[in-house]
Amino acid sequence: MALTLTTTSPDVQILHSAHEGEAEWWRSAVIYQVYPRSFADANGDGIGDLQGITQRLDHLKDLGVDALWLSPFYKSPQADAGYDVADYRQIDPIFGDLDDFEAMAAKARTLGLRVIVDLVPNHTSDDHVWFREALAAGPGSPARDRYMFRDGRGENGELPPNNWKSIFGGPAWTRVDQRWDADKDGISDTQWYLHMFDTRQPDLNWDNQEVKEDFHDILRFWLDRGVDGFRIDVAHGMVKAPGLPDWDGVTNMVEGSTTDGATQIKTDGTPDEDGSNGGGNSGPMFDQDGVHEIYRSWRRVLNQYDGDRALVAEAWVEPLSRLALYVRDDEMQQAFNFSYLTTKWDAAALRTVINASIRENDKVGAPTTWVLSNHDVVRHASRMGLVGGELNPNGIGPNDPQPDAALGLRRARAATLLMLALPGSAYLYQGEEFGLPDHTTLEPQYRQDPAWERKGHTEAGRDGCRVPLPWEADAPAYGFSPTGQSWLPQPDTYRACAADVQKAAPDSTYAMYNKALTLRKKFGIGLGSLAWLSEFVHTGEVLAFENNGVICIANIGGDAVELPEGTEILISSAPMHSALTIERDTCVWIRRR
Repeated sequence: MALTLTTTSPDVQILHSAHEGEAEWWRSAVIYQVYPRSFADANGDGIGDLQGITQRLDHLKDLGVDALWLSPFYKSPQADAGYDVADYRQIDPIFGDLDDFEAMAAKARTLGLRVIVDLVPNHTSDDHVWFREALAAGPGSPARDRYMFRDGRGENGELPPNNWKSIFGGPAWTRVDQRWDADKDGISDTQWYLHMFDTRQPDLNWDNQEVKEDFHDILRFWLDRGVDGFRIDVAHGMVKAPGLPDWDGVTNMVEGSTTDGATQIKTDGTPDEDGSNGGGNSGPMFDQDGVHEIYRSWRRVLNQYDGDRALVAEAWVEPLSRLALYVRDDEMQQAFNFSYLTTKWDAAALRTVINASIRENDKVGAPTTWVLSNHDVVRHASRMGLVGGELNPNGIGPNDPQPDAALGLRRARAATLLMLALPGSAYLYQGEEFGLPDHTTLEPQYRQDPAWERKGHTEAGRDGCRVPLPWEADAPAYGFSPTGQSWLPQPDTYRACAADVQKAAPDSTYAMYNKALTLRKKFGIGLGSLAWLSEFVHTGEVLAFENNGVICIANIGGDAVELPEGTEILISSAPMHSALTIERDTCVWIRRR
């Protein structure tokens, strides 16, 4: 197959035009997710902390990212790794204290890095003072109205108020007198409370005015400390349908969106407006229209501060036209494109989801926010090595089919280079710049994800993607902790992925990320355009488009692509055995000469 590039490129299909004029930082930023307990441990207890993050911030600056997003570090009993918040205004002692946070944020600012923090508004911890008050106050009290307490069904209230299932497995309701600590606190009434996640994560009642006002105050608390934005956990949750009607669907944050991006998209690449409000995350507990007024009120709070503060939606919502509603000009600024994350390694599927994503976001004037990995999914270096390249939403355990590590890394590098060539913003998950795979052979006795227990040990869960980072190949715990402790064991394969090894090798995954981020800034790719090269729009397993003078060619799985003489190759995801030949599972950026 030969690719012909002309000097004028007259025959292209323009999908997206370059941004004109001044642009807010978040429109093109590359943001690095820090999972605090697994990033770097300064005090030697085996759990990452804020001081450890501060010590390693130079790594982010050198890598070339624009900002960092910190997963929760709030005071918490850690029943769900900090997503069960007991106090939104305090740091959990395992991570440090407010002084440590402010020192970390101050250093980030000196390095030119913005700071985004996680916010968890759908639910609190059952250790939150409000929930303890609600249990003590009893049925019908104002304290219980902050949460979703209901009487049970059945003759004696012995049945849950409805048939909803928890995302972590089992019923979404727990009766007060059947709580895990009911004997300890002596509270024995028979009301039930809703928890769409773990039983220790009661859902808040977002019809309650006190809840709304308190979260405005929480936003201001952190904005006053200089944070640049908030990533909103379960942004499509919070509001429930009136009456809490029964629903026979099954909720799953990832499995509900395991499409190739085309399930609710027509064959011409346009959204299917008649498609159902997609997958396992439809139903009366997610993506209710009332959630948008909450975000409008939050945007008004952010607008009172300078510096273009931003809101980022973690919303597992389909179709893409529904997701775009979260980033209208009076709501959030970014929404993770999970349809892209869950799209298999297939040229037609990728082209379809890229087209639909950009078209829907362009309608509301928002950037598309691309992502391939995070703390809730199998790392793309592992899932792309699975047969078929499908996302495995339930983790990979030692008894599951194992990924082809070499194939997974090759495809992951190509997928990353493709993503970073697209206009908009992008998120990286800590360690992917080292080519980290999941720990797919983690033994059961080490698992800590609550979903592992609630689903009866039938799913490996998310621990595999949360294993602490390797920084130094020959140090205890690979440099994660000075004592060699690590809250999850690291596999032997992490030695070759250690930062010092990666940074010393010119062809390493780290070197590719670093160079790609440098080129992305140099050519203004984040604010750029996207024009498909017409000769490849309907051709096989190759994607080819131009963005601000850079041509990205991704050979997803077809025959080798021959480039014309005189092509300037800027970067390649894999070694090119011939200077002008792109093998399968390879992505390159080139320029015309």
